[in-house]
Amino acid sequence: MTNEKTVVLLIEDEPQMRRFLRITLEGHGYRLIEAQSGQEGLTEAATRSPDVVLLDLGLPDMDGLEVTTAIREWSGVPIIVLSARDREDDKIRALDAGADDYLTKPFGAGELLARIRVALRHLSLQQAGGEDPVFALGNLRVDFAKRQVLRDGREVHLTPIEYKLLATLIRHAGKVITHTLLMKEVWGSGYSDQTHYLRIYMAQLRHKLEADPARPRFLINEPGIGYRLRIEQEEDR
Repeated sequence: MTNEKTVVLLIEDEPQMRRFLRITLEGHGYRLIEAQSGQEGLTEAATRSPDVVLLDLGLPDMDGLEVTTAIREWSGVPIIVLSARDREDDKIRALDAGADDYLTKPFGAGELLARIRVALRHLSLQQAGGEDPVFALGNLRVDFAKRQVLRDGREVHLTPIEYKLLATLIRHAGKVITHTLLMKEVWGSGYSDQTHYLRIYMAQLRHKLEADPARPRFLINEPGIGYRLRIEQEEDR
């Protein structure tokens, strides 16, 4: 999808950052639309149908969280937040508001391009979700129709909670999912603050599905924020 037909909407008021992103993205074949305020960004998002939105939180007219919430009322377009705010609670609020990913400034061009590729693949997986009941990633294969999980061609027995946790991660593959959202989707709203359950079951999943649980390839921890099912390897950056 990295070609002229892939449209990226950049909502950013800082001229130097816009210039850096313009050079980076257009140099890699993306078509870039720029907006310098939240309201302008919402208008462009509604009228230009971008494939990905890059969003700064510190906009002159409104907070980027408001922009995220507004876009999520009518669109599932991937939103990658770009912000100088590096506190965990800022990241969590952005992700809970509907952002797909979060990059803290300053960041490298390679990292940004990798996150865009992941966001686009996550979108394509979502769009194809109803067509193929089988999810395959590396040596991992999940057949949802049979509720069967295979690692290296061998069936792996998962408990109902482990299976539900894995299915939730697959449904959001490539996206950071906060602890709170995972707890609500897997255990229910009454358990949203019981994150120790999540750590226990994630450790069990890693032992069953990862070749090296201490250095997971797929089930990635985002410290203080949540987890991500990684669908693009670090070396691809």
